[in-house]
Amino acid sequence: MRRISHKGKSRLISGWIAIALSGALVGCSNGSMSDLESYVQSVLARKGGEIEPLPAIKPYEVYTYNSTGEKDPFEPFFKPDPGEIPDGTADDESGVRPDPNRNREELEQYPLDALRMVGTLERDEATWAVVADTAGAIHRVQVGNYLGQNHGKIVAVLEDRIELVEISRSVAGGWEQRSASLALVE
Repeated sequence: MRRISHKGKSRLISGWIAIALSGALVGCSNGSMSDLESYVQSVLARKGGEIEPLPAIKPYEVYTYNSTGEKDPFEPFFKPDPGEIPDGTADDESGVRPDPNRNREELEQYPLDALRMVGTLERDEATWAVVADTAGAIHRVQVGNYLGQNHGKIVAVLEDRIELVEISRSVAGGWEQRSASLALVE
């Protein structure tokens, strides 16, 4: 008995596939397309229907807002006295203002209520808080770091909470300082 090499086997299989495909193609083209031709002739012999006319287009009605005697929707609800509004260049009376040249920290992109304190770490009399962000990533922070979107500076790390001082816009347009905290999540 003669052995066929791997290369010979693949040629043999390729030959049989080519013969099978050729036979299938010859069988499909028997030359009789009379049923197709009769169907095309019957479709072409049909009468065409009428197309409905397009619906009438309504003209655009212009609306003019008349605020005579009514509240203007583009005016602010609260108008402080002109003497109360800081001009933006001088500090307000409290002298509180965020540092515009300070590099923002990673946890300042999240609102304070979206962050969770999950624990504390202590080593060599230094205490860190462990904070989880909205994606579940864990961050280590200490006194002097910043949290939240209101320039919240950490002033104390305790076992059950982080205490911060935030600087945010006041109603009058200036800056105000307020205390905030982030409690440990049990």
